[in-house]
Amino acid sequence: MNRLVFLLEERSMKVLLEDLLPRLFPGLEFMCVTHEGKQDLEKSIPRKLRAWREPGVRFMVIRDNDGGDCRALKLRLLGLCAEGGRPETVVRIACQELEAWYLGDPEALAEAYGRGSLREIGSKAKFRNPDEVQVPSRELVDLIPEFQKGSGARRMAATLRREGNASRSYLAFLESVEDLRS
Repeated sequence: MNRLVFLLEERSMKVLLEDLLPRLFPGLEFMCVTHEGKQDLEKSIPRKLRAWREPGVRFMVIRDNDGGDCRALKLRLLGLCAEGGRPETVVRIACQELEAWYLGDPEALAEAYGRGSLREIGSKAKFRNPDEVQVPSRELVDLIPEFQKGSGARRMAATLRREGNASRSYLAFLESVEDLRS
């Protein structure tokens, strides 16, 4: 099996993936390369992909959508991957933010924060499709005042599941990891 390299927008994504992936995909060889935000990530994609010399490595770019046009963003990122000589690179967009993945699994959220009442958010209309929540991180702070991106990623990595998550972008991410793994 070849190694999977994730090119990530921010550190909280790395924190999440480094604990989540070994639990959900035992034996997966991977590496997370973080950037200082969207602009840094986009500027470095062609350069990093072009310069990478490890044979057989597979790449996935993960970026928040943050209210943008998801399809246009994905096409732009795929163009940057092609410019870097790796058109086969998989691009996954966390809609709208990584934190929507947490809202998509109220059971995992309740377990991570020790608050049974969080299980009920899935029945609220505004959380039924977490990928449509405009600023999921703000919603999490409203629900959990002590929520912070880094510690939240660590907590959620221990509890997020493969099944039972309402976030389509999270499920697409997991499916892509499974596909790249084989």
